[in-house]
Amino acid sequence: MPKTTEQTLRRALEANGQRFTEQRAAVFRFLASTDVHPTAEQVFSTVREELPGISLATVYKSLETLVGCGLALKLTFGDDSARYDGRTEPHHHARCVSCGAVQDVMDDIEPPEVEGLGQTVDGFQITGYRLELSGYCPQCARGRKAAVGPR
Repeated sequence: MPKTTEQTLRRALEANGQRFTEQRAAVFRFLASTDVHPTAEQVFSTVREELPGISLATVYKSLETLVGCGLALKLTFGDDSARYDGRTEPHHHARCVSCGAVQDVMDDIEPPEVEGLGQTVDGFQITGYRLELSGYCPQCARGRKAAVGPR
């Protein structure tokens, strides 16, 4: 792990009363190195190659600790699935309704309706918002076209 990445992890864990462990470091390294928004099971599968003795429960606990320390985002969807994102700065996501893949939306999307809401809505103090676009990823869209056939 590069020194700055490890230092970031150590500082955030310490500031939140958490211990630095090799398991947490391995999970953090993986999240910081990927843009695929993995599930906990996918994180487990990859991290297990580096740490064969790690358990799925430890991966879940490590992910929740990283989320709690502000080092990762937990993306939850209406189907109760969760994916994790190592990129914590504000950004939006697009989710495939067919395969569940999630990708970052790199464009700045600032709907005028959100900007116009001001600081409160019926007494609710707004601190932020999350925009999720849904549709079909390129692979699933190609599969849908092939299944429908030419028009």
